[in-house]
Amino acid sequence: MGISNNLKKKIATLTPNDIDRIVRMGWEDRTTFESIAEQFLFSENELVRVMRRQLSHSVFCRWRKRIHNQGHLKHETKRGFKTTRFKCSRQTIDGLTKGWK
Repeated sequence: MGISNNLKKKIATLTPNDIDRIVRMGWEDRTTFESIAEQFLFSENELVRVMRRQLSHSVFCRWRKRIHNQGHLKHETKRGFKTTRFKCSRQTIDGLTKGWK
């Protein structure tokens, strides 16, 4: 399965930090595909292709299995709740969690 020229151009405009953020957001259960599309303009299919390109084969297979089994968490319309934040409420701005030493 190849990557389209448009997707190659989108990926080329991203910094390594942006790509890392996209991969982390793809792994997070609380971050929906719609949130990723809103921030980075990647559709669900494009995100899958980016994940396939960035992850090793075994890790990608594990991610796809997780998304398939818990897919209701990655789609806003399928979840039973609405989130209004992109980060955990216990997380501070500098990335440290409250209450942890």
